[in-house]
Amino acid sequence: MQKTNVIAHTPRKSGPKKAMVLAAGLGTRMRPITDTMPKPLVKVYGKTLLDHGLDALVKAGVEEAIINVHYHAGQIESHVAKRKNLKITISDEREELLDSGGGIANALPLLGKEPFYLVNADSFWVEGYKPNLNRMAEIWNSNDRDIMLLLAGMANAVGFGSKGDFSMDADGRLLRRGEKKIAPFAYAGAAILKPSIFDDAPKGAYSLNKQFDVALEQERLFGLRLEGLWLHVGTPDAIHEAEAAIAKSAA
Repeated sequence: MQKTNVIAHTPRKSGPKKAMVLAAGLGTRMRPITDTMPKPLVKVYGKTLLDHGLDALVKAGVEEAIINVHYHAGQIESHVAKRKNLKITISDEREELLDSGGGIANALPLLGKEPFYLVNADSFWVEGYKPNLNRMAEIWNSNDRDIMLLLAGMANAVGFGSKGDFSMDADGRLLRRGEKKIAPFAYAGAAILKPSIFDDAPKGAYSLNKQFDVALEQERLFGLRLEGLWLHVGTPDAIHEAEAAIAKSAA
């Protein structure tokens, strides 16, 4: 089932006009907060995680955001219905949670045939000199790439306790972190994707890593280093860490 809340919006910048926002997860690591609300509606620095992402999309000139919902879906639907500057379309996964890859594949009829932004609802950033989504759009070239990921340098990643995800060559092509290795970049939860990479997508739930791996094998997985500060909010403690980082950056 798909629902649409149509709101007038004037495009501001070039780049993808549609975006997929992944907001259907269970948010188990955020418990007990998420016992009664979905993780995308958790507030950080006075604004929900979901609104941080949607505001970045509006700034980038996006006209329509497709949001998938599953856990406490009604709360998300009620919340986004209040927005006045963006067309919101709901991709309903109440009956079955489809994971990142399956969720996008399920929403393809809504996304259309042009490249689109992808944003995770639990990840956002403090911008640098120029908005990062606009920077991605400026260097996007579908002739040589299928996927472009926004990557945070590990020194600029708040709340991300990992060894990193990717290394990147001088042309922006990516390689995954090897076993027992450390990589300099973390996937910051935003990307530009070509819809055609889902042409042979399996039915049901599966991870978007399937498409990442195919693009990597074909040398069509690229990255762009985030300017600013990436805030990964995965646990209740990470909320306070993110808010402190935002306050420090604004001082």
